[in-house]
Amino acid sequence: MTERTTGRAERSILPPGLGTAIHETAAEIAALVRGAADTGLPVPGLEWSIGETAAHLAQANALMAELAAGRERPHGDGTPGSIAEANTRVLAAFPERGAGPLADLIAEQADAFLAAVEERDADEVLATPMGAMGPATLGSYLLTHMLGHGYDLARALGRPHMIDRARVELTLPFMITAMPRVVDPAAVAGLNARFTVRLWGGARFGVTVADGAVRVTDGPVERPDCTILTEPVTFLLMALGRSGPWGAMARGRALSWGRRPWLAPRFPALFVAP
Repeated sequence: MTERTTGRAERSILPPGLGTAIHETAAEIAALVRGAADTGLPVPGLEWSIGETAAHLAQANALMAELAAGRERPHGDGTPGSIAEANTRVLAAFPERGAGPLADLIAEQADAFLAAVEERDADEVLATPMGAMGPATLGSYLLTHMLGHGYDLARALGRPHMIDRARVELTLPFMITAMPRVVDPAAVAGLNARFTVRLWGGARFGVTVADGAVRVTDGPVERPDCTILTEPVTFLLMALGRSGPWGAMARGRALSWGRRPWLAPRFPALFVAP
């Protein structure tokens, strides 16, 4: 499927492949939800049921569509804890838990986002729950959020998830923007270190931790203390708090080297997934 066949302009302001990934991920999640015989079943690792997780996704996609249309929608103060509190409050006020209606909303609101974002200027700054960002980064945010909860729903239903290398690489603009905003102050206290993170296939970024602050760059840092090489799906699952570093290293899905390679297992814990 091309960008044109989903109804978007051929010259999208989104990076190549991002619009298609958003559309297809939403459609795959919707298919999972439609196939749920009982939306009251729990989702492993979450406090929500299948229906509550699907309702949260429907609401989040609608929120992203509103933001892409240039409308400000307060949703917490940007910290992971406040966003979680806002999610709980909004979910409690939205009673729909039916598989069919929620599946429709997830797909429809993702496409509403894609229609709205194409009306923005590429350099426009939009207000989001995770701070100001451009339309392309907001699209990366939407995809990241859907992949995380799509994975949750796939696990709950015993179905294959939809995360792959190409989609993970499309999440990196949001990840690079968000990481300094979700730092755990206690985890970085007293730590001064430079990390280069490399995904299998070539994508890479750098993280510098110094004096309680974190700076993330598009490319590798100079003279890294620790270089981490990880399989892309494993990287995203660790970044979203769905898996831990020790299991990934034991399975050969994450490797580290450098002057301080022992810092690698500590790296995911520097951040709190919202």
